[in-house]
Amino acid sequence: MKSAVGSSWDADSIQQMGMQSLLALFDDSCEGTIAIDDQSRIVWINDKYAAFLGLKAPEDVLGKAVEEVIPNSRMREVVHNGKPILLDIMMIRDQPLVVMRIPLKDEDGKVIGAIGFALYDRLQRLKPLVSKFAELQWALANTQKELAQLRHSKYSISSFIGVSPISLELKHRARRAAQLDTTVLLLGETGSGKELLAHGIHAASGRADRPFVGINIAAVPETLLEAEFFGVAPGAYTGADRKGRDGKFKIADGGTLFLDEVGDMPLQVQAKLLRVLQEQEIEPLGSNKITKVDVRVIAATSHDLKQLVADGKFRSDLYYRLNVLPIHLPPLRERRGDLDALCEHLLEQIAKRTGMPQRELAPCAREALAAYGWPGNVRELRNALEQAGMLTDNVSLKAEDFASILSLVEPSQQKEPVPLAKDGPTPAVRPLAEAVADLEKNLIKSALESTGGNKASAARLLGISRATLYQKIMDFELLSN
Repeated sequence: MKSAVGSSWDADSIQQMGMQSLLALFDDSCEGTIAIDDQSRIVWINDKYAAFLGLKAPEDVLGKAVEEVIPNSRMREVVHNGKPILLDIMMIRDQPLVVMRIPLKDEDGKVIGAIGFALYDRLQRLKPLVSKFAELQWALANTQKELAQLRHSKYSISSFIGVSPISLELKHRARRAAQLDTTVLLLGETGSGKELLAHGIHAASGRADRPFVGINIAAVPETLLEAEFFGVAPGAYTGADRKGRDGKFKIADGGTLFLDEVGDMPLQVQAKLLRVLQEQEIEPLGSNKITKVDVRVIAATSHDLKQLVADGKFRSDLYYRLNVLPIHLPPLRERRGDLDALCEHLLEQIAKRTGMPQRELAPCAREALAAYGWPGNVRELRNALEQAGMLTDNVSLKAEDFASILSLVEPSQQKEPVPLAKDGPTPAVRPLAEAVADLEKNLIKSALESTGGNKASAARLLGISRATLYQKIMDFELLSN
């Protein structure tokens, strides 16, 4: 660049004066200025910035790493790559600031430090942008908070209602499993509380503050299961999201992954799951990148995994990897001592959720529920209580309120009536009504004796509803049975 005729200015002096003027302008008009050396240590900070940061005096922070004073500072990044960050938005003390960072270079072009300016209040046109950014930051923070709450356990071990000896022993085993941080296999019939107990084990473990992520394997199509587990790399499929998608293992990193109905897992996916459990690393679909994960697995199944292994439907090596700490959840029929507490708890939940009056159980209803087999366990119990409450306005639920509900639950399990014994002489001819009554009476007595007095089972043997059975027991004066 050539200077004008008669001017004492040259290119170097113009550049130097321009830089000095620019720095003076920034220092005067911005909210704060800071400079660091090539080790990212603070060498200068103006009084205005020091006051904004709540420092007693600028000299108190000289020589300190910039991150000690501004934890989320990117000044070190500028020193490292020598590239300016001309406009950026940074949160400092819960206030968004528009900042600019420029590398400082010596005569040889070597980066010897960086200087940063906080420009918020002087850039009036950027205020709408900063305001919008603040709104987005607030919305993001709330969304992350809500997501974190969803990813955490919903129940504790004490949420498993039960005071019977078998339930107390189950909760003791669950608490011990929580402290061991090893793979747990929950075995039990559908509706017996496996998912609730998985939540409880996570909540009592050292991973309680980390994510709890569940996946019902039976509910995910086989073709999508690998993607659900391991994630998808960007562009792995035609039309796929360019950003890709994390799988459940990645989302659960540091926490617990609950694999519900693991017995329904296809063999091909079983092999890949085994590798993840052994190596604690995943490879998203469409990617060659291996990612380390730290995940505790709790698996659950209502199937007999040993039988599935014998049938060649479940890998034996995966079975042994999952079966490190097995916990058997008893069916409801084996812990009838918990029935009253469960009913009270469930009725309170139903009333709270539906807004219906709080129901209670009459003694006859308690007897009827205790006599039932509960193939659907606690889930079926909840359904029966809710249906009964909807079908009557009475506060006190009686046995007849459950008769039609429970007799329709398992029609496929009803058995043929007990046949008459054909041995012995042909009985004398009697009035038909009398003969039929004696026949009914004897059949009911036989059914009750064969089921140990279990009226629900006796009704199924006879092929009649329990309401009908109860009425005939009273008619035939069989109450002692």
